[in-house]
Amino acid sequence: MKIHLDLDCFFAAAHRIDNPALENIPIAVGGRSNTNIFNSGKKTRHLSKVNGAFTSSLLSCDGDISFKEYFLDENGKVRGIITTSSYEARAYGVKTAMSVSEALRLCPDLKMIPPNYPLYHELSNRLKILLEKEIPIIEQFSIDEFFGDITGWIKDEDAIEFAIKLKQKIKDELKLPISIGIANSKWIAKLATNDAKPDGVKLILQEEIDSYVKDKPLKSFPGIGPAFQDKLKGYGVKTLGDIKYKKELFYSWGKSGQQIYDRVCGIDNEAISVREDKKSIGLGRTFDPISCRDEIKRRLIILCRHLSFIAHKSSHKPSTFGLNIKYQYGAISKDSINSNRIFSEQFFKEQIVSMFNSIDNHPSHAIVQLNISLGNFRENKPITLNLLNLEEDTKLSNLTASMQKLRDKFGVDIIKSGSEL
Repeated sequence: MKIHLDLDCFFAAAHRIDNPALENIPIAVGGRSNTNIFNSGKKTRHLSKVNGAFTSSLLSCDGDISFKEYFLDENGKVRGIITTSSYEARAYGVKTAMSVSEALRLCPDLKMIPPNYPLYHELSNRLKILLEKEIPIIEQFSIDEFFGDITGWIKDEDAIEFAIKLKQKIKDELKLPISIGIANSKWIAKLATNDAKPDGVKLILQEEIDSYVKDKPLKSFPGIGPAFQDKLKGYGVKTLGDIKYKKELFYSWGKSGQQIYDRVCGIDNEAISVREDKKSIGLGRTFDPISCRDEIKRRLIILCRHLSFIAHKSSHKPSTFGLNIKYQYGAISKDSINSNRIFSEQFFKEQIVSMFNSIDNHPSHAIVQLNISLGNFRENKPITLNLLNLEEDTKLSNLTASMQKLRDKFGVDIIKSGSEL
């Protein structure tokens, strides 16, 4: 048997741990793009211990800050989107990705809370440590989701009792509500968790899968997004149950189609993944439209400094650099380059700025989002270095290492280049 664990309204629940006044009232955590990374002042930031999808490596917290200070901009306009809402808030229609202003219109008594990402990541890490003591094989899927394999550890007939006791242990030790789905397939277990919410346990036996998925909407299954839903409806596939009768169609779409078919039918036999190595790391920010290219380049250099620090802390030696630009009216420009030179912060900055100059295809358009990435890590791979630049690269790499030691001790903002100011 495999189990899927999903914390209920995690961010909201985290704030309720030490604040009884937040219990049984509509609350929501809302976020704004964290642009204070571009400010000239020093900011305390933390590196997360959490691996998994949809998690950030670089964390900051605005501390005890009021609604006005966090959610109102300089013109008094309510900004931000809903990250997590409590079930009391959801009863009013408040949901994830909704604007804070719309949420307040639906629920005028909604208590909005600024995010505390270090708190969420610390709790997630504590939950992982707890689960590793209870389950032989654990996979962290996201900051608030885990898969576990209890095959041979817990008898199938005892799986529900085990899940109930585990849920109570998490509640007792971390004060967090969690829901658990159980099935032979990890993806059916994840689907079952949705029906276990809130704060429940749901078991789907192998012989129950066909009837269980029969009338479920396509959007309820991970990996079936809006575009794929529209495509499937064109083939007469309107529910998960319809998929079973379209094996030939799905298999004709190659590996991805076969994967979806097997997962929905519960015959995928996918193992719980314990690999935690990241294939790439990235950092990005969304902001109000900016037309000035000098300011854009300044922000890119700041992002490079922070991502270089993350790479250093993780002992990564990247050889692929990526850049993604989003313009005000939706246009996107992106590119990546491969390098056989020794990684250094200075070299990374030069390459990203050069890449920006090459792919800024809409110079008259304002930019609203920048994302950079490092990948193709070669710490455990044999490499052929560029000998022409070896001496220079070695010096820059040593300089980067020296700067990172200071940042380890005094913070990532302790050393900045002149072009950032």
